[in-house]
Amino acid sequence: MGFYEERILPNLIACACGSKPVANHRKIMVPEASGRVLEVGMGSGPNLPFYDASRVSQIIGVEPSSGMRRKAQRAIDRQAIPVELLDAPGEALPLEDKSVDTVLLAFTLCTIPDYDQALAEMRRVLKPGGRLVFMEHGLAPDEGVVRWQRRLEPIWKVTGGGCHLTRPMDRLIEQGGFRIDRLEADYEPRTPKFAGYIYRGLAGVR
Repeated sequence: MGFYEERILPNLIACACGSKPVANHRKIMVPEASGRVLEVGMGSGPNLPFYDASRVSQIIGVEPSSGMRRKAQRAIDRQAIPVELLDAPGEALPLEDKSVDTVLLAFTLCTIPDYDQALAEMRRVLKPGGRLVFMEHGLAPDEGVVRWQRRLEPIWKVTGGGCHLTRPMDRLIEQGGFRIDRLEADYEPRTPKFAGYIYRGLAGVR
């Protein structure tokens, strides 16, 4: 990776992911995690303050960017719950089958190149009865917004670390072998619509 990907991009992503509108979604969804938790795409660790320590025994984070892992370590050092941070992509999770109670997917599926393989890996490591907790931005329901998403996506991917604007997150999760048990989807009012259609929910393995 070059200087932009390792030094500049992690700071830009950390700033965007730590914004108040995004933090509000984390505050709602992260406490849904319980037991042994796998966080796919830990980034700089913005979810860590929102875990319920009375419900979570361990957090395992996977993050392929060394720049983001460096930033995450600061948040890990402040965390009371045991955290293990691994250098791995979502498509190749270094965990045993049926070994975690919760998978947390927070503004990550938009960037994973092979999302089908990543979702298959998440399904593999979840215990029977385990849950996928997700919050993602993606394809909007309004054609006018979608046109802008399609126009902007090529340059957005280049500057945003591979982030896609037009992935229909609910459909991808269902196609990945999950059953969505709860779903909320709407525009985040303090974010531009092309990047602000947020999917939040809970899913189990079909």
